[in-house]
Amino acid sequence: MNLIIDGGTVVTMGSKGIIRDGALVVENSRIVDVGKSPDLRRKYSGYEKINAKGKVIIPGLVNTHQHAAMSLLRGYADDLPLKDWLENWIWPLEKHMTGHDIYVGALLTAIESIMGGVTTVNTMYHYVKGGSEAEAFAEAGLRGVVGHVCFSWRKDEDRKALRALAKDWHGKANGLIRVSVDPHAAYTVDPEYTKELRDITGELNEKYGSLNSPIMWHMHVAETEDEPQKIQQAFKVSIQGGVLEYLDSLGVLGSDVIATHCVALTQRDIKILKDKEVKVSHNPISNLKLASGISPVPSLIKAGITVALGTDSSCSNNNSDMFGVMKTAALLHKGFNKNPTLLPAEQVLRMTTIEGAKALLWDGQIGSIEVGKRADLTIVDFKKPHLRPLFNEISHLVYSAIASDVDTVLINGKIVMENRKVTTVDVHRVLEMAEKTKESLLARLGERE
Repeated sequence: MNLIIDGGTVVTMGSKGIIRDGALVVENSRIVDVGKSPDLRRKYSGYEKINAKGKVIIPGLVNTHQHAAMSLLRGYADDLPLKDWLENWIWPLEKHMTGHDIYVGALLTAIESIMGGVTTVNTMYHYVKGGSEAEAFAEAGLRGVVGHVCFSWRKDEDRKALRALAKDWHGKANGLIRVSVDPHAAYTVDPEYTKELRDITGELNEKYGSLNSPIMWHMHVAETEDEPQKIQQAFKVSIQGGVLEYLDSLGVLGSDVIATHCVALTQRDIKILKDKEVKVSHNPISNLKLASGISPVPSLIKAGITVALGTDSSCSNNNSDMFGVMKTAALLHKGFNKNPTLLPAEQVLRMTTIEGAKALLWDGQIGSIEVGKRADLTIVDFKKPHLRPLFNEISHLVYSAIASDVDTVLINGKIVMENRKVTTVDVHRVLEMAEKTKESLLARLGERE
């Protein structure tokens, strides 16, 4: 598709900054020009046109931590501590989820993400036969990193699933889908298996990955203060420092690792994150809801660590709204540190665009509006009472905008939502499927209790 998006304000998150009365040109899947509207209109005649007057064009938002299929459990178990929530509610129900259930939940999340301006999602869940998150993302046209979550209690199953996932999906759907190796956490994956999973990552990269399309590593890390004790109790190992120090002793950390949560960190942990170039996914809403604590994000950024944002699952957030995550992140750290200058709006928007792309090792292709990059774009309608008057577009995007302000979304140059209408799947059909799947899942749980 060749088109020109014309007459809006382009927030590039790149070298060209903000272009008012701007335009950009897309040919097939890529951005080929960015500049002032009058110049580009003269230069590109006969192209399909999207009128962006009164709207703001930004890079598609990047959600660096999700469990997409868990949208089926939205509202199922709330107001509980993490251990109780997982062990007594979530895991018992998840045991009854089929591949079809996973597909339906992920499709629901894909639609919600697109409608909220999110074009890339990094998800960790189970890869099983009969349906998958990757299949759902590909159907919806969503870009994603799809991982299989690994536990010590099912090693043989994990090994098979990881190899099948990489073979079936890495680089597929016109390059929209990549895969990852996802040890669940240091307290559910024993030391030897953690090291083995690192070796499997290397093996899969040699076979299916490339420099421009790597298979990465995605893990929950230091989510709660008692995590070192949980590791010691589970695997009878001695831990003197923090969780990052423990993982570093196993030799598994590197620049292809995205560590999610990173709430309970020591100063040594922060140094290791920096030295090993580990990326961090900050999930402020989920961490607050589960009372896990507050990640020291200002200190991480000051140390030069790449920090991006994520929603976590719709079971612990309870939605996929990255606008809400942006505002919460900005306000949380200002209030907690009693410093209103921390995490200014532009920095938070970077965390959801170009820094998110860096965290997923995809910044060569997405995360900013620049010539040569993929056309992953979100158009936000600023003709709303809560977005007027307009002094600063970035301030409004972080502090005032809401997901329903998103008007049109492109992924890889394809319009996947236009004028609030998703073009790739039938939204009403998916909503009906989600309700039926929920009822079936609850029935299976009741039958087997």
